[in-house]
Amino acid sequence: MLETVASCCLTVDEKVLIRKNRLEPKNPAEGQKRIAIVTGIHGDELEGQYVCYELIRRITRNLSDLNGIVDVYPMLNPLGADSVSRQIPLYDLDMNKIFPGDESTTPWELMAKQVVEDIKGADLCIDIHSSDIFLREIPQVRISPEDSVKLLPYAKLLNADFVWVGNSSAVRPSSLSHTLNEMGTPCLVVEMGAGMKIIKEYGDRILDGIFALMAELGIWTGAVEQVSNPIVSSDGEVSLIHCNKSGMFMPAVDNWIGLCEGDHIGDVLNVFTGEIEEEIFSPVSGMVFTLREYPIVSDGSLIARILGGRR
Repeated sequence: MLETVASCCLTVDEKVLIRKNRLEPKNPAEGQKRIAIVTGIHGDELEGQYVCYELIRRITRNLSDLNGIVDVYPMLNPLGADSVSRQIPLYDLDMNKIFPGDESTTPWELMAKQVVEDIKGADLCIDIHSSDIFLREIPQVRISPEDSVKLLPYAKLLNADFVWVGNSSAVRPSSLSHTLNEMGTPCLVVEMGAGMKIIKEYGDRILDGIFALMAELGIWTGAVEQVSNPIVSSDGEVSLIHCNKSGMFMPAVDNWIGLCEGDHIGDVLNVFTGEIEEEIFSPVSGMVFTLREYPIVSDGSLIARILGGRR
């Protein structure tokens, strides 16, 4: 059932609507558990759109296996999606930095508050993100250190390659996940892929994880796939690799490739002179889980994240 969660009026006799699709069993009962699947906080993150579509499709075709409530929020930033913008256009706001919202400031902060109120009380929320257009991420779950004890058992069921326990921007104060966890509603953040792209393989893996989680919660009684056992890491085990020159980055590795200290990661090329401006080598041994997707770089651009040691 489609429901409007929040809305606001625009300047030219138009409205912005944030909607959800509530999926319920054929015979709802009191005390049934509820899971919320959220995506589209950033308008250029499209991986979650496929997950929402396929999740709804599978559930509606096997409704007899549903034993709880599934609330699906496919697009929290519809203006951003329509304008191919990461931020909320006109207001230039990063929606994941305005939670828990405020009814007395901008219309979007009011709608952020309404979204939080609608999700609050769920037994679990999964906030699905992509990377931006500059970086490509393998499927991963991000949780903050203070929430790791309660969230780690859920995170291990999501069929991701690894779980990053650390203070990334997706779980910091003012994010949806931090807000919900502070309110007592467990919330996991999924990161995968790259901005403005859909990698079906990644989406299918996380979908299998969502059904496994719903089965664990008693929301789903149908068959589920075997999920992988992720690597669990902390900030102290992650190295960030930056370039020191401007130009075009050409990688010599791929995501989830094992590296030894000193291995060649890639080169920064000078397209005017035909020369290599900088050769980039790994300072540690480990696995590449973030890799530069957009090739144009400048001094200080992030090239890769490596799971295995601090630089």
